[in-house]
Formats: sequence, structure tokens, C-alpha cells
Amino acid sequence: MRTGAITAVTDGSAQQKSTQKSAQQKSSNGQKKQKSKGSSLVPGFLAGPVARLKDWLGRPMTSWHLILGVFGLLLAFGLLMVLSASSITALKRGNGVFGTFENQALYAFVGLFGFVFAARLAPKAMRSLAFPGVLVSIGLLAVTLVIGQVRGGARSWLGIGNITVQPSELAKVALLVWSAHVLASRRHTLRSLRALLIPVLPVFVLMVLLIMLQPDLGTTVSLTIVFFAVLWFAGAPWWIFGLLGTGAVAGVAYLATSADYRAARVFAFLDPSNPANAAATYQLNQGLFGMGHGGIFGVGLGNSVAKWGSLPNADSDFIFAIIGEELGLVGTGLVLVLYAMLAYTGFRIARRNVDPFIKIVASSCTVWLVGQASINIGYVVGLLPVTGITLPMISAGGTSLIVTMFVFGILANFARTEPQAAAALYAQGPGRVARFLGIHSRPTPGAGTENTKRARRRAAREEARAARRRERAERSRPARRGDGDRSDRRAHPGNARRSGTRSGTKSQRAVAGRTSGRSAERATDRRDPGTQRDRGARQDRGARQDRGARRTAGPAGSDPRRGDPRAAGNARMRDDAGRRRETPGAGRAGKDRMVQVQGDGRPRPIPVDHQGERTIRRSGRTVRR
Repeated sequence: MRTGAITAVTDGSAQQKSTQKSAQQKSSNGQKKQKSKGSSLVPGFLAGPVARLKDWLGRPMTSWHLILGVFGLLLAFGLLMVLSASSITALKRGNGVFGTFENQALYAFVGLFGFVFAARLAPKAMRSLAFPGVLVSIGLLAVTLVIGQVRGGARSWLGIGNITVQPSELAKVALLVWSAHVLASRRHTLRSLRALLIPVLPVFVLMVLLIMLQPDLGTTVSLTIVFFAVLWFAGAPWWIFGLLGTGAVAGVAYLATSADYRAARVFAFLDPSNPANAAATYQLNQGLFGMGHGGIFGVGLGNSVAKWGSLPNADSDFIFAIIGEELGLVGTGLVLVLYAMLAYTGFRIARRNVDPFIKIVASSCTVWLVGQASINIGYVVGLLPVTGITLPMISAGGTSLIVTMFVFGILANFARTEPQAAAALYAQGPGRVARFLGIHSRPTPGAGTENTKRARRRAAREEARAARRRERAERSRPARRGDGDRSDRRAHPGNARRSGTRSGTKSQRAVAGRTSGRSAERATDRRDPGTQRDRGARQDRGARQDRGARRTAGPAGSDPRRGDPRAAGNARMRDDAGRRRETPGAGRAGKDRMVQVQGDGRPRPIPVDHQGERTIRRSGRTVRR
């Protein structure tokens, strides 16, 4: 039997080893197959660069580097193209060759402060400023209808000295952040139409109404894109988009045909070869001629012919046509690559964050910028009707540039709040400039850009509140046998035997044990009304036994078996006085209120009858309080 058992164990171990070996072979074969698949998809000379690219994309700060790179390239390229496209027009206006470029550079300088402010603003502060921003935007839109300046047939600008501001651009950011805040707070009830659209939809409709009274169809389309993007990324159901999409298409169709110049643009887009639409298609045709003139590599930077006056709005709405003419297909392809990188980076930031508000805002900002660029490029190349929407970060326009740079700052802020990026920044510590300025604070991982000092103060307050709650709970909790700290129990004489130490004489330990046991019983009695009544009955019996013993006992020095009638009479008088003098003690309120009996000196609970009166029974008597 013993030999058979040993043989069975040996066979089982051998079988287990063979199973493990086969599993390892299968896993190695699977890895080889995966490697062969990957190597078959990527050519040999590209395997190294592709591997390095994947390694770089997996790093924690990649989103931050990407958004900074796209932002810097678009800003520099936009300033360069504004200088090239606006030089002739500015010279004709008498502002000099660099007039429009200087204004654009000044707005870019102001926008850098907006970028830094948005990049350092905590998401919590951003959410708290969202609703005041909406109120300010609506107020500015209303004021623009009264005292605004008219340009291009629309009263859309507010003039403050030599500075002009377009409030409708500010309304886009305000609506996006505020609606994302509202929907992120209600993400568990978005299936309800009321919770989804109230109050976001009324505010959107009010802004659209104020913008269309200017009138400005292009800004209305951009605002609609922002609104639908927020609803989409907030998780709104499909039927909501079907309902709102039908209404939006009907509204845009009405607005596009309500004015003569907008209707002419729509008809020219539908039938561009009609001679009756020659005036409406003039700008589009000049843009196409300029891009065709550029070819693949372009005619050279600054050598455009269309910017000499044949192409209206060459530095703003149709600047993409100037890019195509001067830099050719290569330049326009570079612009498309930059916006594609912006789309990838924005969605990457949204995917790698965990806060629903950050996800909604990052995704909606990306759709807004990329969608606006797509509409601009679409109507320049003739795929969409001309709407007057500018090319973000490239077209000339002060308010549009500042707002777009602020949006890039928001994306950069959220790139730093990614969990892996926050941990990397915390481990890296402050940079050289921060160390030079004495700024040694580090971002807390998972806390985004929130102020660490404020977070520490909040944590200290929460810890103090928790400590006070624990202290109150300890005070309100009655003491029981065996409760408390182990060191306190060991130090107590009554618990010396239980803790393994013996202190004091045998009589002292017995007295201490009886005292601790009596206190625990009293604490237990206070919690149980039934036990309180039993305890009171035992106390009465003990008091009667003590009175009987005192009556039988004589004075000091006398024989205890004989008794003393005078001492017995005095004891009886004291007992009667003790039964008559009953005063309430300082026990807990309500049903646990105690009564201190002067005769025996022991507390006794007061039972409460159904009428709410306190009743004390002593030797057949009832006292009502």
C-alpha cells in the first residue's frame, strides 16, 4: 500500500509538470504568432521608429507635450499667415504693412495670459465660475444689440476705445463649461427629458435668439455645435438628438433663407453655374482660383496674387485659400495634420481623465475647434455654403484668437490632471523657474491643479471633525466590562488577574474587583429599563436587610447579639426620613432620568407611565412628579 501511494504521488507530479510545460509552450507559440502578425503589418525598416513612437505615446506627459506642440505651431503659423495675407489690405487702409499683424500679435500676447490662467485654474474653480460667466455673456449680448458696432452687416462688436470685443465668442466658452457642469452633476438622471434639457436648453435658446438678432448665422452654427457636443458626450439618448436635430435643421433652414444675402449664398451653393448667382459665388471662385494657382508647392510665402484685392476677407474667412496659393498642397496638408493632431490629443485627454466634467469639457472643446475648422475649410473649397466662420488660431480676429487660446489652456490644464501625469509631476517636483522663484509646492496625484495648501487645510478640518465625533461617541457609549484600552485595564487593580499582573493584597484586589463589577452592572442597568426595575427591587431588598441588621446591632462596644432599642429607633427614623426625601439626580434626560435616594445613597431609575408622569414607588407609596 505504501509503495503504491508513493508511485501514485510520483505519477501525479510528473503529470503536473508535463501540463505546465505544455501550457508554457502554448503561451510562447501565441506570443510568437502575435510577434509575427505585428512584424508582418509593419515593414522591417519602420519597426524601430514605430516601437519608439508607441513607447513615447505611452508616457504620462505625452498629452501635455502634444497640446503644447499643436498650440505653438498653430499660433506661430497663424501669425505668419496673417502677416502675409493682410499686408496689402492694411497698406491700402493706411495702417501700414504691419498694421493688422501688430493688432493680431497684441491679441496673441493677451491670449497667452488667458492660456496660462486657464492652464492653472482648478476644475472646481472653473465650475464655480461657469454660471457667472453665462450671466455676463447674456448681459453683453443684450448690450451689443443696443450700443454695438455694425461690421459686415451684423451688430456683433462692442467698442471700448480702439479695442473691439465680440461677446458671442465669449458666450461659446461660457455655455460649454456651464452646461458641462450641469450635465456632469446630473449624469445619473439624464434619461429624463426635464433633467437633461432644463435649464440648459432655455439658456441655449436665449443665446441663439440674441445672436440672431444681430444677425450672425456663423456664430449661431458654432454655438449649436457646442451645445450638441456637450449633450453627446454627457450621454444623452438618441431620441433626444433626433428631436433636437429636427428642430435645429428647421431653424437653420429658416434663418438661412430669411435674409436676402444668406438666401443668395445658399442658392449659389446649390447652383454655382447659374449666371444669376455670379455675385454670390464671386468670393468662392476667387478662392478656388488662388488655390489652383498655388499647385503642389505654392508660389512662395508672400507672393500671393489673390490678396491684392481680388479675394475679399483674405486675412480672415478665406485665409485658407491664401495658404493654398502661397504654400500649395503641402501647406494645406500641414494645416490638416495639425488639426488632426488636435483632435487626437483632445480625445486622448478626455479618455485618460476620470472626472466626468473634465471628460465632457475636453471632448466638447475638441469638437468645437475641429468642427469650426472643418466648416471653414469646407466652404473655402466649395463643399459647404459660405457662413463666415473663421479658421481657429489662424484667421485674423482678436476676440476669436483670445477665446481659442483660452480653450487650448483648458485642454492643457486637463492634460496635467491625468492620473499618470499628476503622479509624474508630483515625483518630478518644481522646475527650475519655480525653484528660482521659491515655489516648492507639488501637485497632489489625482487632485488635478487644486491648491495643495487648501487641500491640506480641508483634510485637517475633516480629521478634527472625525476626532470630535469619536470623542462624543466614546463619552455617550456606556462603559462595559472589558472595554477601554488594554493598558488602562491592566492598570486597574480589579483587572490585575485578567491582565496577568498581581498588585496589592488579596483583600484590596477583591474590593477593586467588586467595585469595577458594580460600576459595569450600573452602566448596563441604565441601558435596559427591565434591568433597571430588577436592579431597583434588589436595592430595596438590600436596604431592608441593612436596616434589619442595624436594628439588631447595638452601640459600639456592646454585644451585637443583644441589640439596642434606642439605636434601632434611630435607624428606623433615618430610614423613614430617607424614604420621604427623594430628589432627582443629574442623570440623562427622558426615560433614563435618575432619582437619588438620600437614605441608602444609591441611584435609582424612574419608570415612566403611559401618561408621561414620573412615578416612584417606595414601600407601597406612589409619588407623582
